Parts: sequence; C-alpha cells; structure tokens
Amino acid sequence: MAVATPSSSIAVAAGSQSVKDVAAAQGVSVDHGLSSVDAAGRRQTWGPNAIATHRVNALAVLGRQLRSPLLGLLAVAAAVSFSVGERSDAVIIGTILGASVCLGFVNEYRAERAAAALHDQIHHRSLVRRDGRRQQVDVLDLVPGDLVDLGVGDVVPCDLRLSRVEGLECDESILTGESVPVEKDTDPVPRGTPLGELRGVALMGTIVHAGQGTGIAVATGMSTEFGRIAAGLSARELETGFQRGLRQFSLLLVYVAGVLTTSIFVINIALQRSLLDSLLFSLAIAVGITPQLLPAVVSTSLAAGSRRMRQQRVLVKRLVCIEDLGDVDVLFTDKTGTLTDGRITFARAIPADAGRALDVLQWGLLCTDLEGAGTAAGNPLDAALWSAPAVGGCQQWLGRWTRILTAPFNHESRLTSVVVRDLEGHQVEVVKGAPEAVLRRCTDVPAACTRALEAEFAAGNRVVAVGTRPVPVGAPPPPDEAAPGPLRLSGLLVFLDPPKLGAQTSLARLRALGVVVKIVTGDNAVVAAKVASDLGLVGMEDTGVVDGAELDDLDDRALAARLGSTAVFARVSPEQKARIVRAQRTQAGGVAFLGDGVNDALALHAADVGISVESGTDVAKDAADVILLEKDLDVLADGVVEGRRIFANTIKYVLMGTSSNFGNMFSAAGASLFLSFLPMLPSQILLNNLLYDTSQLAIPTDGVDEEQLRRPSHWDISFIRRFMVVFGPLSSIFDFATFWVMLQVFHSGPAQFRSGWFVESLATQTLIVFSIRTRRVPFLRSTPSAALVVAAVGVVLTGAALPATGLAPALGFEPLPTDFFLALVGMIVTYLVVVEVAKTWFYRLAVSQPAVRPVPPHPHARRLHRRGRRFTTSERVRPAVPLRGSDPKPPS
Repeated sequence: MAVATPSSSIAVAAGSQSVKDVAAAQGVSVDHGLSSVDAAGRRQTWGPNAIATHRVNALAVLGRQLRSPLLGLLAVAAAVSFSVGERSDAVIIGTILGASVCLGFVNEYRAERAAAALHDQIHHRSLVRRDGRRQQVDVLDLVPGDLVDLGVGDVVPCDLRLSRVEGLECDESILTGESVPVEKDTDPVPRGTPLGELRGVALMGTIVHAGQGTGIAVATGMSTEFGRIAAGLSARELETGFQRGLRQFSLLLVYVAGVLTTSIFVINIALQRSLLDSLLFSLAIAVGITPQLLPAVVSTSLAAGSRRMRQQRVLVKRLVCIEDLGDVDVLFTDKTGTLTDGRITFARAIPADAGRALDVLQWGLLCTDLEGAGTAAGNPLDAALWSAPAVGGCQQWLGRWTRILTAPFNHESRLTSVVVRDLEGHQVEVVKGAPEAVLRRCTDVPAACTRALEAEFAAGNRVVAVGTRPVPVGAPPPPDEAAPGPLRLSGLLVFLDPPKLGAQTSLARLRALGVVVKIVTGDNAVVAAKVASDLGLVGMEDTGVVDGAELDDLDDRALAARLGSTAVFARVSPEQKARIVRAQRTQAGGVAFLGDGVNDALALHAADVGISVESGTDVAKDAADVILLEKDLDVLADGVVEGRRIFANTIKYVLMGTSSNFGNMFSAAGASLFLSFLPMLPSQILLNNLLYDTSQLAIPTDGVDEEQLRRPSHWDISFIRRFMVVFGPLSSIFDFATFWVMLQVFHSGPAQFRSGWFVESLATQTLIVFSIRTRRVPFLRSTPSAALVVAAVGVVLTGAALPATGLAPALGFEPLPTDFFLALVGMIVTYLVVVEVAKTWFYRLAVSQPAVRPVPPHPHARRLHRRGRRFTTSERVRPAVPLRGSDPKPPS
C-alpha cells in the first residue's frame, strides 16, 4: 500500500484525521505495526530520523584558521611588499603563514573528526511495535508508519498521531515556549489548529511529562514540525569555563601585543626607518607574541584525551567539556546503581495485619504493567517484583483481573495507581509508592507495620507500600492521588540494593582527587544515610542529612550555609535537586551532577558538568555533557584525572609561550632603540615562532606530575600575567647578553647578528619547556615524554643548522662562527639554571596566591545546541529549564 508523502504540515494534517484514516494512509495495523521488511524499505526511502548529520566541514575549519586579524594584516602587508619589489620577503612571509595555517588546520580537523566519532557512539532507542511485538529500535531507524510507545520521561522521537493515551501530558516548551504541559487525547482537531493545541498529536522533541500512550509515526527527520523550525535556526554554542578562560587569556595577549606593537612601530618611525619595514616588523612582533598554535595544541590535547577517555569507558559530547570535568570540586550523585549494586532484588512482602504476604505481592503486581516482567523493565522495582520466585503461583489469580485505568508513576506524588475489575465485576483501585505517600492516605496503619517499616529503613532496604480501596461500579474515578476515599493498607514490599563492591574504594579515590561526593536521592532519608554511612561518606553520629521537607524551609542563603555539613539530600524533587546544585555553584569550585533519570534533567542542566550513563533516559543523556558507558565512580575518577591532565598540559604551553614570546618581543623592542637596523626580519620572527610552536605540538603526549592531579585546576589570568612579567624579562637578559656577544665579541653585521639571535632565542624559548612543565627538578624528579624531548631538541638543532644551509641567503641568515655555539651552550645552561632558581622562588611566593584558583560561575556558560554534528531527535532537544542558575532560557 502506498504511504502518504510527508509534507511540512503533515503533523497538523494528521491531527485533523481520525486514527483509522491515518493508519490506513500509512499502511499500518494499529495492532501489529510494521513488519521488519517494510520498515527497512521505508528507511531506504525516507532516510535516517535525524535533523542533521555531522559532517566535518574542512572549509569551515580552514575559515576559523584564517579568521585571525593579525594574520590578515600580515597577508596584506606581504602583498604590499610584493607589489613594491620586496618579493623574496613577501614569498617567505606567505610560505610561513601558510605553514602555520596548515598546522592549525590539520590538528583542528583531526579533533573535529574525533568529536564526530564520539557522537556516533551515542545512541537513543524507542519502544516500537514491529512484527506484532514490542521491541527497542534505534531512534535513527524510525520510519513513517511505526507504532511508537511513549512513557514518562521519553523524548518524542518523531511526529506521532496518537492512537492510545492514558493520562498522557507532553511538555512542548521546546516548540511553543509554554511551560505548562499539554494534555493529550486521540480526538481529531480542525486544520489550522496551532501547535500548542494539537491534542491528538505528539510532536518530535517534546517531553512526556506524565502518563503513557502510543502513536503512529507520520513524519520523521526534517519532515517534522521540529525539523521545519530547526532548519531556520542558526545553532550556537555557549562557552564553557575552559573556553571563557581561553578568551580572557586571548584578551590579555591582545592588550600586550597592542602595546608592544604600537611602541615598536612608533620607535622605528621616529628613527626614520622604512615605513613598510617598520609595519612588517611591528606586525611580526604582534604575531610573535601570540601563541598561534594554541588552538591546535588545545585541540590536539582534547582529541587525544577523548580517545583515552573512550578507552576508559567515558564519552564526552563536547571536547571542551573534558577540561571542565577536571575542574570538579563537588559531585552530586544518586545512590542507585552508582553507590549501590543497581541490581535490585525483591526480598519479601510484609502484610499490614494478619493477611498473607502473597496478597501484598499480588496487589503489587497488579499495579504494574500486566504484560509481565519484560515490559516492566523501565521501572527497576517493578522488574524486580516480576522476577520474584513467587510470581509463578500468582498467574492464575492475576488472570482474573482486567485493568481499566492507569496513572503511571509521578515524581511529585511518588505514587502509581490502577483501577482493575475482576470476573465478577468488582472494581478496586490499587495504589503503590513511597511508604509515607501511601500511608498518608491509609485510615488504619498497624503499629507493627510501622515498626517493620522503620526496621527495614534502618537496614538500608528500599520499601514500597501498597494500599487498596473498592471503587463503585459504573463511574470509576480517575486513579490519582486526588481520588476520593481512604485506602486500606495491604502491606509493604521490601527490596534489596546493597552497596556496590568497590564503591568505597572509588569514593576514596575521588576524595584523594579533592572531589567531595554528596548523595542526592528521592529515596528515604534513613536508607540514604545508612548507605552513606556504610560507604564512609558520613558517620553514624553525624549523618549530615537534609530531606525535602526541611529543604523547603531553608532559603537560598540558609541552604548554601548547610551545604558544607550535609552529605545526603533525601526525598528531594527534581526542582529541589536543581536548587541544591545551583546553591553549590555559588560556592568556589566546579560542580558536577551524575544522574540517569528524567527527574535528574533539571539538575544536570544546572551543574557545571552534567554526567549521565549510557543506560539512562534520553532526557538525562540529552542534558548531560559527559556519558559514562559504565555507571561506576571509578570510571568517573578516570575522567576527572584525564581532564586535569589535559588542562595541565594546556597551561604548560600557555605559561611557556607567553613568557618566552613576551621576553623575545621585549628584547626586540629594546634592541630597536640602539640598533641601526631591525634586530630580526619579519620573516625570521615568523619562522622562529613557527618552529617553536611546532615543537610544542608534542606537549599533549607529556605526562603530568601527580601533585598537579590531586586538586581541581582553574584558569587564573592574574597568575599567568605574573608569570609572564617575571620570566619574560628574565629571558630578555640572556637576549641582551647575546646582543653584546654578537656586537662586541664577533663584531657581527646585520645578517650575522640576526642569525645569532634567531638561534639563541629559538633554543632558549624551546628548551625552557623542560623547566616550566613541572614544579619539580626536570629529568631528575620529573621525566618528560620521549616525543616532547625529540620535538624540542629537533627544532633547536634545525634552527641552529639553518644559517649554514642553502636557505640562509633567502632567509636573510649568515653562517655563524664555531665559537658562537660554545658561548651559546654556556648561555643556555646558565639560563636554565637561573630559571630553576627563579621557579622555586616564584612558586614559594605563590603559595598564598595559588596558580589554581577557583573562579565564580559564569551565568551563561552552558551550551544550547551542537553545531554541525550528527544527532538524533532527543540529542537535539532541551527542555526549557534554568541554565546554570540563570532565568529559564527560551528555546532556540
């Protein structure tokens, strides 16, 4: 049968048709769904169910490399130089600029491909009916005509014409901006109905807020309403803390470069030198002080780090978030599956009075998906209940009941309920949920049951209460917490979820890394405190527990004051989780949140680093920056270490580049005052900078001292400025010593003078990496990587050999006397010794002002959408929630 062709308004059109007509148009049975063969054919026709496909755009990467205004000015100056006859200089400058751009392009392009490979490993699945049975299917493989089941927390994967609803409500704020969930039904609506009033349609990207339902896929990918809107948007990324630090660092360099460049240009003009030479020299100085390959070094570090983290079972959705993971000081986490084993098992049923334990189990089974354990897997407690050995003896009794109405679990009420009817026509409402929520509706709670509940909580067990009440035949009320009539307590269902083997070791490792772990859970306070005590997070004499009710009594200031002494937050709602995270972010340091449920999405958005797991809900994975392929804190600790290692290597390049470049340019400015010629040609400055930067591309392979991994590291621009001001002029002292040697000892002319300073400046600023890379004594107590040693020594030898090669005349060099190299070795050794002494003194003074200083949170340092990457529906969508403590962000 032909399938209706999707159009830009197909969701609206489908909403105006009956379910029967839509099913006929799509050629699908609402009972059996599509066949696998039919689905595969439609997949070939309509393509993947994705809004965009990640394609690494080489031209875009190249454009970012060419975006530097300084490079543009140099290119213009080279063109002017060529036009006035200085063609050799223009060709040399152009060649060096091209090589610099190519190096940056190659490394950033590789990083982009690494990011694309990571995103290809992130998958989302939907429950669909194919071949007459329910099965999990990758969201990308959904096609028009698929029957898709929806549950609480699901991201609607495509545009659906709803064929069945049970209390279904969808949050459509991503499309309409309205935060109030929309109630859904199966009735058709007139054509032209606004998006927010399409009751019979569930649109791609919206979130299932409550209830459940089934719908027929009528549009996928770019044919959906969300696809139409997304096609007209320009995706943008908000900067992370790491990117903000890079931007502030760049502003510092712009300021310094501007001052030096202007001063040098004015001095040379005042000395009546050539305007073009002065301009080229000044621009070359500006480029020379700028670490041109800093983006390439950062990209290389992040790409290499992402590959290592993937091997350690950690996926990072944006490469720059690797460094943010290393910034974390406080980690909030749920306990289930992270601190506990996660394999919940049913232990026993406790009747409320003289009744049978089997009765409690049977009522509990009725208040789940009646199709059995396989379809209860979305709820671990229900799955554990269906896996109980006694279930086999309940099948005959369960077969006597038919479900009439269902209210799925609600995170606000913490209850789920059903209305069922037996073969004789009797109707009963069964309510199951958190004990305090169920007991609040019960008329008579035996004291023995209360004592049993307290004992189970004290033992750290999870408990669910079950209550029932008869429902008059004829007009069954809606099964929810507001339904009239008290409940009769049937009893308690007890589940075991013991602490995870090795969790205590993982917590100790995080503690050694300076990360404080706090539990945020919807579970009972006594149970959460018991788990925390068993794992050593709190002591039994001082549990440090705050529950949701107490949290409501605290204002923001009081909550912030309680954070330091509180290790467990229990019985908290999704909004309270986010509030706790935002309060923590007002303190110093970075905050991470680890969660995998729909009730964690708000907190994941509010954290500096949101962390979820591969088995988590789509909403949680969308809100997260980092996805763990194993729900294990040890895996997370590996990610924290890797983030800190990458940041430490980035800072090595920054400190070395700023101090050495500043020193060289300071020397050039000073030399311009007393020399009758330019101390170094513009092309030589650029070549020096290119060779030096090339050697530093090996920094990402370097190891990091253990003490640098023990605590979070943050950008500190004032520290970088102090380092530059101290060590830059220190290198200039040896530059001026070189000037004296070249003029007074060797009586060098301009070409030989430039050659000598070129070799000396390249050697000192390249070899200094071995001192700056560690606070220890280099080589003796901290060994650099072999790649870094080879790269640094290789560049120094290359620079020393250039004046003696056939390229020397074209580059403006002249061979150097042998005695110069003897003097050079002496100066380099002396320089490195002096730097070691100065380093010890500098870091000793810096103890009161540490290099790694906490920074306040940036109110908008969050990403919205990822540019140009491959993503499925749910990866693209963000619920309208407060971002990093700011006001709610309107959907893009």
